[in-house]
Amino acid sequence: MVEYSDRFALPLLSAGQAQKELYHNEAIAALDLLGHASVISSGLSSPPSTPTLGQCWIVGASPTGAWSGHAHALAGWTGGGWRFVAPRAGMIVWDEANGYWIHHDGSGWVSGVLTASSLKIGGVQVVGNQIAAIADPTGGAVIDSEARTAIGFVLEALRAHGLIST
Repeated sequence: MVEYSDRFALPLLSAGQAQKELYHNEAIAALDLLGHASVISSGLSSPPSTPTLGQCWIVGASPTGAWSGHAHALAGWTGGGWRFVAPRAGMIVWDEANGYWIHHDGSGWVSGVLTASSLKIGGVQVVGNQIAAIADPTGGAVIDSEARTAIGFVLEALRAHGLIST
């Protein structure tokens, strides 16, 4: 009986097991798909007709052909044919077609959305948590004073987010 790893179901070797190299090679092929994962595209339901060794895709919701039964999995073409890795929450892959990261949130793949509490460039925070909205000027006879106040709040907000220096 073959045992598998808890996270990515990689085949584990056991003492006295025959043909250990087969299980070891399966594990290496799966790790090759996962390490610095990059996909040609995501959401395809049928496998490409002429894949190149090492190319990967994220399988769509209704897979057909050789991809049947592997919805939303990472599919990689290897010398031994198609290999599949079921996604896990936190898995991140680079989407070559769109030029952005895709991550699995535990329910499905999320494309091109980054979640963070702040963004730092060169060690300087340029975007942070959203602050309260700036009230619109209400009008009136002294528009210059209201405009200056509103502009002051805008500048304060830009500074607070690190978008302009203090």
